Order: sequence, then structure tokens, then C-alpha cells
Amino acid sequence: MHVVATAGHVDHGKSTLVRALTGMEPDRWAEERRRGMTIDLGFAWTRLPGGAEIAFVDVPGHERFVPNMLAGVGPVPAALLVVAADEGWMPQTAEHVAALDALGVSHAVLAVTRSDLADPAPTIQQVTDRLRGTSLAGLPAVAVSGVTGAGLDALRARLASLVAALPAPDATAPVRLWVDRAFTIRGSGTVVTGTLSAGTLRVGDELSLNGRSVHVRGLQALGVPHQEVSAVARVAVNLRNVDKGDVHRGDALLTPGRWTSTALADVRVGGDDLDDAPNALVLHVGSAAVPVRVRPLHHPDKEPQFARLTLATPLPLDARDRALLRDPGGHRVVGRVTVLDTDPPPLTRRGAAAARATDLAAVGTEDNLLRTRRLIRATELRGLGAAPPPDAIRAGDWLLDPQHAAELRERLRKLLANHRATGTLEAGPTIEEARTALDLPDRSVLLALIAAPLTVRDGRVVDRDAAPPLPAPVAAAIELLAADLARNPFRAPEAGRLAALGLGPRELAAAERTGALLRLAENVVLLPGADDQAVGILARLEQPFTTSQARQALDTSRRVVLPLLALLDRRHRTRRLPDDRREVLS
Repeated sequence: MHVVATAGHVDHGKSTLVRALTGMEPDRWAEERRRGMTIDLGFAWTRLPGGAEIAFVDVPGHERFVPNMLAGVGPVPAALLVVAADEGWMPQTAEHVAALDALGVSHAVLAVTRSDLADPAPTIQQVTDRLRGTSLAGLPAVAVSGVTGAGLDALRARLASLVAALPAPDATAPVRLWVDRAFTIRGSGTVVTGTLSAGTLRVGDELSLNGRSVHVRGLQALGVPHQEVSAVARVAVNLRNVDKGDVHRGDALLTPGRWTSTALADVRVGGDDLDDAPNALVLHVGSAAVPVRVRPLHHPDKEPQFARLTLATPLPLDARDRALLRDPGGHRVVGRVTVLDTDPPPLTRRGAAAARATDLAAVGTEDNLLRTRRLIRATELRGLGAAPPPDAIRAGDWLLDPQHAAELRERLRKLLANHRATGTLEAGPTIEEARTALDLPDRSVLLALIAAPLTVRDGRVVDRDAAPPLPAPVAAAIELLAADLARNPFRAPEAGRLAALGLGPRELAAAERTGALLRLAENVVLLPGADDQAVGILARLEQPFTTSQARQALDTSRRVVLPLLALLDRRHRTRRLPDDRREVLS
């Protein structure tokens, strides 16, 4: 099924044209038929050449009922713009076109009605000229008469081409059905209708309505019961245990857990200068119309415009929603709105609004919520109605914007450099210390930032290519130790000598990390290069050699020679034979 909304000035023949195309009466109320004008939304449907089904949302054209018109147009992907040949472009034509342009509707057909009363060519040219620069520019035109039937076949063919070109909806997306009507059917209970623009509804589904759980008792589309209906479709949903007074136009049936209602949103605004806009504006999105308070966020380049909207009633907004701001007193569309962030940060410091505008400008045209939030839980992002971008960095349930991740990695490198500059004995900060310093919500986010040459060793974040400098007292002690070992390179100092120099386990471990000492065992240390020197001496012995022969050749004790030979074995410098003798490997 395809859904198309009518648009146009009052009494230009929208309902007459829908009636002629479908054979159905779109005007639902006796008052509408008596007055000869559509007051509320009407619905009718038919089958087009080629077999496609099309449902029309017939909207009112009178200026007093523009909110009703916007409730019908909001969720609909295509439009049938109706202009009478004998009157041409009129005030409500202009406002309806402005609304369609603000909502980004680009799939449309122009029907010039009452072509039996006047030459349609001047009106077609007039409308074509007026549509330049809007989303409707270049739309095809058909001259018709709802009374004589002239041009109806050509219009049907144009509509068939229109719906064939519509983008395929996502039937797997979470449901957000904006309610445009709610009524009661005796024996069935409350029924709501709306245009399902994405997702799939099924009988028995559990949905969320105004924060409460509701269940789908029955479904209809085009007057026919269904067990399942996928977008795009006009649907009537029979809800179990819901009173009619509990649901109103502008409410939404939602997939549970996938949407978060918000009363605060940062948006991009195109249109009038917001500084000149009146205070009493209304945000129209889907079938909802909510008063809003607008705070301009001034960007240094003036364009584009950004604003923070405070809604009188929370709505389940998506970070990619298109909406419009309207001045009801001035009967005009003030601006077209693209929602950028449905959970924006507070603006508490001086200059925060301008800084926020700069951040929002960096989003570009892709309306990436993660780009502005920088770090967000994947579940929260889904709850805001947005999908993770393909370049997002995942850290457990967290998502990182790649640009923000690069900034955090640079801060982490500086943190390690500062850590080394303090002269600490530790190779780097602990994971928890680094997480706290970067103000990250979870250690998984920190671990996702670590890449070569950074690594985690012994629970600390370290730079494997940059050993920390030794504190001055430790470096001085190592110099004294080096003087001792220069005379007898394999006579490792006793524990008492190490203690006298102030070289405890932490100091020895730090010296080993910097390469200042070669540690063979807990309190057995030699100078760097002693292993190479030992291999040179042992190679001059008759091969293979005993441990006692090695001890004598190196002029040392068993306390030193045993761990030294074990080290050489591990490094494949020597090989231990079954009889405990060894040989030097070439």
C-alpha cells in the first residue's frame, strides 16, 4: 500500500477529486458535507493502473484547520497538490507548500482542478514558478476535472509512477504510529488510526502508549482485517483495555524500549530568522502539535541556524525527524526543523550556547546523534530512535564517536607523559586512575582506546616504547651499584648492600623496567649486558661445562650463577643437557 496526502487551498476540489478517483466519500462528518469543506482528516483508497493500492489522506484547506492538515501530512511520504485552474495560487496553497517543503516531501503530483472552467496552462506555469527552490520543484502536472472526469486516467497514471518511485520502507524498524484519530466501536472498544511509515504491526503485539503497556486486539488496513500490516500503510488498530479518553491525536503507539520521550531537543532550523520569531510557536511533528519555547543557539557563521526547543509536552522524537515550527497567530510556517539531539547537554556556563552551536554544526547533513553526544550507550541510542553509525567504536554497551575517541587517545598519551614526568616508580597509571582522569563512565571505554604503543601491563596503562625516568635517589643508587659491579661484574650485591643503597623491591622493579639493571631473581641483580658478557666467557670453556666450572669462570657464587644460567637457558643462549651440563649455542 502507498499513502498520499492531499494539499491545497480551501474549496479547490481536493475532496471532489479524491471522490472521483476512489468512488469513496472522504468527508466523514455531516457538518463537512453540509458546509462543502473538509474540516478534519478524511480517508479513501483505490487501486491504480498496474495494481498498486493507494490510500489518500484528505486534509482540510481552510486556514482555521491547518493544524488538522499538518496532522495528516506529517507522517505521509508523498502528496497530491491540488490547485484550481480558475483561481490559481492562493494563501493556503502557499502555507501547505511551505509545510510540505519544511517536512522534506519531494514526491508529489500537481493536479490542476476545475480545468473545465478555465484554461489550466497559466495556473500550471504559475505553480511551477512558485515551487522553484522548494522540495516540490519540478513536480509533474495534470489538468483534471472532478466533475466531468477529464484527465482522471492521466492522473491515475501519474500517481502510479509516483508511488513506484517512493523509497522502500523499513519493515523491520521499531514502530512509531502517530495517532490521527481515536474512536470507539461498540463491541470492540477503542480504535486508533494513523499512517504506519516504518515497521510492522501484528495482532497481539505489546506496544507503549503514553508510558503504559497496551496490546493490539485487531488490525485493519483499507477496511480489511489483517493479522499483520507492514509499512507504509493506513492502519486502524483496535486496542485492548484502553478507554477512548486515554488516547488523543498526537499520541504515538511505540515499540517498547526503543523510544524515549523528551521535552528538550536541539535542532537545525531553516527559514525565518529565529530572533524575529514570535514567542508562541508550535512544533508539528507526525500528527502532534505541541507549543514550544525556542532558544536560538547562535553560530558564528549565522548559517545554519540552531535552536534548543523546550516542548510543553514530551514527544518520542528521533534524531533524524523532520518537523516544522509554525506561528499560529500569523498563520505561517516559521521554519523547517531537523532534530539533531533528543537528549542534549545542559547550557549552564557562559558561552555554552555558542559552543553548542559549533558542536551541532559539526554534525553536517547526516544528522548523526552520536556525533553530538560523543559517547552514549547503544541501548540509549536505540531508545532515542537512532541507529549506530557504521564508524562507531563499540566498547561493551557503549558507543564512541571516532573523532571523540581520537581526542581521548591524545589525552591518554599526555596523561602517561605527565605520569612519567613525576618521577614515579610506577610504569603508568592504573586502569581506574586513567578512567577517572579521562572522566569515562566505564573501564570498557578506556580499554577500547588503548592501541599500540600503549598497552596494559600488570593492571596499568603503559607506553611500551617509553620507559619512565628513574627518580634521582634511585638513579644515584644505581650509579653506586654500577661502580661495585664494574670491578666484579658477576658478584651481585648482597641484600644488605641493596638495602643500604635504598634499593627495595619497588626500586629494583623500576630499574629493571628502565633497563638500568638486569634482575636475575628477587634480590639478585647485575648490570645490563652481563648476560652477553657471561656467554663470551662460557664459550671459551671446554664444551659442555658444569655449573661449578661456570661459577669459577665467572668468579661468582651459586646464588648468582644458578639464576644466570637459567636466564641464558630461557633466552636460548645456552642449552642444558640431561646430565645437567650445559653448552653455549652458537
